[in-house]
Amino acid sequence: MTSATDQTPDEKKRIVIRPNGSYRVEGKIPLVRKTQVVSEYGEPLTWKKEETIETGDPYFLCRCGGSKNKPFCDSSHKTNGFDGTETADTRPTKDRQVVFEGEGIVVKRDHSLCSEAGFCGSRFTHVEQMTANTGDTQVRSLVMAMIERCPSGSFAYSIQKGEPDVEPDLPQQIAVTTEITSDGPIPGPLWVTGNIPIERSDGQPFETRNRVTLCNCGRSRQKPLCDGTHRTPEEKA
Repeated sequence: MTSATDQTPDEKKRIVIRPNGSYRVEGKIPLVRKTQVVSEYGEPLTWKKEETIETGDPYFLCRCGGSKNKPFCDSSHKTNGFDGTETADTRPTKDRQVVFEGEGIVVKRDHSLCSEAGFCGSRFTHVEQMTANTGDTQVRSLVMAMIERCPSGSFAYSIQKGEPDVEPDLPQQIAVTTEITSDGPIPGPLWVTGNIPIERSDGQPFETRNRVTLCNCGRSRQKPLCDGTHRTPEEKA
């Protein structure tokens, strides 16, 4: 098996944001399609892999939302007035987290990363409310599972205060997501997993994280990160 340190520069896995343009994906990162699985009440439960998408190396993914060849870029950003200015905070997420201490779990929330995927709640309750009841091991287990399914990493947890976060073991890949809403399926963000480095258009790195959601509708106010704007019709945004 080849380690990351054995890779040549051409093989190194990374995503490079091009100025007001696409995402350049390097290092043969697998590209797949995943769809939300929801309950009969519309509550997100998990993800289902649909297919692996054939790519080249490198390949370029649409960021402006205007491509007619999605998920790939077709250079529509050059003619549709796309402003891809990156405004997301580059500080470590720990500097922005709100902490909720439960029994046997410490829940952490970085609101700036939220993509509104909905795995953190049900029709009855929410992870933040459930944390107060984690003395019940069934509740604690459910909170852990809900957090691990959060695609953006907005929610994280550790077992004890001061310990490293517990993260799900996720493959190095990019998922083109479909979210299920009350109005039917809608395109979701690009879900990047497995601690793949992401580089800003000015060459500065973002914090490398296990779970990241990248905007591909062109309307996020937290570019390049998804902020859930895709869930609002464009005429209402």
